[in-house]
Amino acid sequence: MRFTEADKLLFAGDSITDSSRDRTDPASLGKGYVREIADLLGDGPEVVNRGINGNRIYDLEARWATDVLAASPTVLTVKIGINDTWRTFDRGLSSPIGKFRAAYSRLLAGAREHLPAELYVITPFLLPVEPEQQEWLGDLAPRVEAAIDVANEFGARLVRADLFMPRAAAEHGAATLAPDGVHPSPLGHRLLAEAWLATAGAPAEEAKLP
Repeated sequence: MRFTEADKLLFAGDSITDSSRDRTDPASLGKGYVREIADLLGDGPEVVNRGINGNRIYDLEARWATDVLAASPTVLTVKIGINDTWRTFDRGLSSPIGKFRAAYSRLLAGAREHLPAELYVITPFLLPVEPEQQEWLGDLAPRVEAAIDVANEFGARLVRADLFMPRAAAEHGAATLAPDGVHPSPLGHRLLAEAWLATAGAPAEEAKLP
């Protein structure tokens, strides 16, 4: 792997990234894919988890300067979007696609302006386990497209969780990878970590392919 001790890998997002990290401990990585990545990399780069449970894109934007830019990562990964869909259905909190895309664009524009960081975007995904979650897919799909468009606009490497997680669910069962359709199981987190590492190890041109 090409990362060195001089690198700082920061992962920003919602509960999928947070994964029960201890927010009183800046070094806590949680129990999910961020921890898996750190373990698989072994000794080397610093890994930082800045996921917060329940965040929509607007919550992440509100803390972007303090939680992300101020940390000066050399590698920055963003995984956000599922709560913008979820909260639309369970709490009636709208997140219009145009505003969602604009917020995402501001995040990566800020990163490009203030950081000499390599950027990664993990697309949001959903593995419906309840009948009502099928309806969520129509709301999530344009968010996935927005994430892809913004990633391409700012030269971020794409980790297409919206593609490989459903493929894995077809093999293993949705609930095996995400018991509630959203939050990954240990196997689901392992797949996310392996996909991120595969993307990180690929040439830039190949990493941009869906």
